[in-house]
Parts: sequence; C-alpha cells; structure tokens
Amino acid sequence: MSEFGFYQKKAKAVLKEVKKSVIGKDETICKVMMALLARGHVLIEDIPGVGKTTMALAFAKALGLECNRMQFTPDVMPSDILGFTMYNKATNKFEYKQGAAMCNIFLADEINRTSPKTQSALLQVMEEGMITVDGKSTKLPDPFMVLATQNPLGSAGTQKLPESQLDRFMIKISMGYPSVADEISILRNKQESDVKIKSETVITEEEFKGLRETVDKVFVDDSVLEYVANIAKATRNSSDILQGISPRGSVAIVAMSKAMAFLRGHEYVLPSDVQYVITDTVSHRIVLNKGLRRSNLTEKEIIATIMNSVPAPTISVVDESEKIIW
Repeated sequence: MSEFGFYQKKAKAVLKEVKKSVIGKDETICKVMMALLARGHVLIEDIPGVGKTTMALAFAKALGLECNRMQFTPDVMPSDILGFTMYNKATNKFEYKQGAAMCNIFLADEINRTSPKTQSALLQVMEEGMITVDGKSTKLPDPFMVLATQNPLGSAGTQKLPESQLDRFMIKISMGYPSVADEISILRNKQESDVKIKSETVITEEEFKGLRETVDKVFVDDSVLEYVANIAKATRNSSDILQGISPRGSVAIVAMSKAMAFLRGHEYVLPSDVQYVITDTVSHRIVLNKGLRRSNLTEKEIIATIMNSVPAPTISVVDESEKIIW
C-alpha cells in the first residue's frame, strides 16, 4: 500500500468513528476534518443543542488528542484562556500556570457571549500557536485547533466578532437541525446508553501529523492558483462588497481545497474542489455594502454570483469523482 493509500485508510477510520457520536451530519463532519487536515480553525454558528460540543469531543477522542472546553460568558478573563504567573514562596520565583488553551483542541463555546478583551486573547493563539504571558512566550501543543461555537447574531447577550478574528477561522459552518429519522436515532441512542461519546481512538498523534503532511503534498496546478487569485480579486473589486478577502483567505481556500482533494482520493486539486469549499471559507471574511443588507442579499448569494463570473480552468483528469471517502 502506498503512503497516500495508507493515510486515506486512516482518514476513513477517523470519519467513521466520529459518525458514531454525531448522527446525520456527514457533510459537516467532513468539513471539520478538512479544516483539521488543513491546519485551520473552525467557527460553528448555530443554536444551542444541535451537537457542536459532541462533535469536538468525538474528534478529540477519535484522534487521541486532548480537548479542553470553556464556556464563554461575560465574566471570562483572558487569563482563564492563556494562563497566568503566580509567585511561589518556596522557590522565590514567579511560575506560569497553564490556561484552558493549552491543549490540542480548544472548544470555545459561545465565543460571541464574552467581552472583546477576552476574544482578543485568542488572536495570537490562533495565528501563531503561541501564548504570551508577562512577556514570556510558550508554544502550544502540535497539533492545535480552535473549534469555536457562536449563537446566531441577535440572540440575547451576543455581540459580533471583529473582522480580524473572523479572518483567523479557516471556515465558518452550521450544523442545522437533524432530520426526523436522524432525531429518532439520537433519541434511541440516548435511551439505550448514557454514554455520550461512542467514538474510540483509531489513530496515533504521529499518524495524524503524517496525515497533515500528506495533505500538504497534494499538487496544485498554477492554473488553479490563478483561479483562486482571480476569485479573491473579484471579491475586492465587487461593488457589492465593502471588504474583500485578504491573502490569508486565499491561502485558506487553497489549503481547504487540498484537504478536499485528499478526501476524494486525489493527489491533485481540481477546480471543483475549490468550488466546494469556497462558500464556507469565504462567507465570513467579506463585508457587504450596507445597501445589500437592506435588500436582504446574503454573503452566500454574492459569492455564488462571483463564482459564476470567474471562469474555471479546464484540467484533464482520468477520474473526477465527487464522492468523499467513508
């Protein structure tokens, strides 16, 4: 078995394990997996109780990673996330005490219910994988990912995240309500057992790092890179958009496209990979003109219009399968 095939098998095992705990959300599971493989952070906007926390814990269990959860409230302080220094009389020194972010998967629950001061504590954490307290920097574990949830804007006690923080999330997704059949399965499982997370560890930390390195090696043709750059340019030149995507957004599109190609079993990125990930990768990075907000046009609709206006490159392939591995 080739190295690519070996890691394909490992990725398939992780996805199957997470599906045991998160019922009926295969596409959402896949998108979170893609962000993990692309070394990105995920923002899930949804109402409480649809399984956001369960998904984070299931991924942590399947990957054998440490997961810390913090409920964000108005009284949460930056030191709760980053840690703090405390004087030790025995050693006559100040010692660093770890905060909640010192883990592999940091679940920031209802991130838009806390103060901007506390939200900003995550900026360096998400961008550099470092924590700085009292001038001393500490490297976070590798791998590290922030999986944040937020209630829909307008819910009681919420405030919009600043653009600088939204831009650090690789994707923004929503889980939505389960179907009737899936909800029956959830109810049945709750009656059969009190165990919330059924997933088991199926991959080592080193194998997960190997997975990421394999995704890094997925080939991207210059024509696809030009396609992404033209999409970014279109968002910046559009009269419908006040603020287009940054170069960080373009990098995120390519990284997610490579992860998508990998999950489809390809060692190269196709334009269809870019088209699949574009909405989740871009919608939270653009700022619409105020006139569009009054006309009820959404970011997704504007992105769809832009995608129709940017010609996709033609790449000849043997098999352009749309099926994601399971």
